Amino acid sequence: MSDRTGIIAHRGYNGWYPENTRRSFEEALKLDVAGVECDVNLTKDGEVVVIHDLTVDRTSNGSGAVGDMTLKELRELNVGTTEEPQRIMLLDELLDLVESYPDKQLLIETKHPSPFGARLEESVAEVLRNRQLDADQRFSLISFNPEAIARFRNLLPSLQSFLLLEPEDVRPASREGATGFGPSIRQARSEADFFAGAESPLYVWTVNLPKDMAWCRDNGVELMATDLPELALEVLSHS
Repeated sequence: MSDRTGIIAHRGYNGWYPENTRRSFEEALKLDVAGVECDVNLTKDGEVVVIHDLTVDRTSNGSGAVGDMTLKELRELNVGTTEEPQRIMLLDELLDLVESYPDKQLLIETKHPSPFGARLEESVAEVLRNRQLDADQRFSLISFNPEAIARFRNLLPSLQSFLLLEPEDVRPASREGATGFGPSIRQARSEADFFAGAESPLYVWTVNLPKDMAWCRDNGVELMATDLPELALEVLSHS
């Protein structure tokens, strides 16, 4: 457990700006947070793009599967607002942004089931290796999929990883090779004794209530994901 809980802005400043967009990440990185979290998927032409869902329907003015569209086609969609249109980001572009803040972390989540299977983790690893970030401790890898975690441990053994846990899942017998667990706030609180004794870092998601933020602070949680980083900064500033 940690002396200070690091605030991770979930999909950027998701509580105020469209998720996983440049504006959302820019606004989050300006704050005194530990870093940001993003989700990635692959395009039809093999590009790693920053988007949570397997389709563009919920977060853009278009429709269809991300994996059925080329980067050029995806770039034609608006993932922002009518007043402030934005284009889908490449993981490479987000890395450019995060690297301009040397003290900030980035947690990269791969989404499964993916139509591309293992190619998703392989492509993320290739992007990081090409930028010589494959041993940079500012970057962590997260997934709900144990097989994805195992692939990351083989592809990028120097980077920290977290096995995310669904709230309704039975507690796993092991971390499946991950550096630490990533439980929901509900599971972290209900099974606090187990996680306290796991002797590994903890990444708790998605913490939006002040009472839960305070619990993370008081229980030494290493990293806490939230959609409301400014609120989290205020809560954590009070001991």
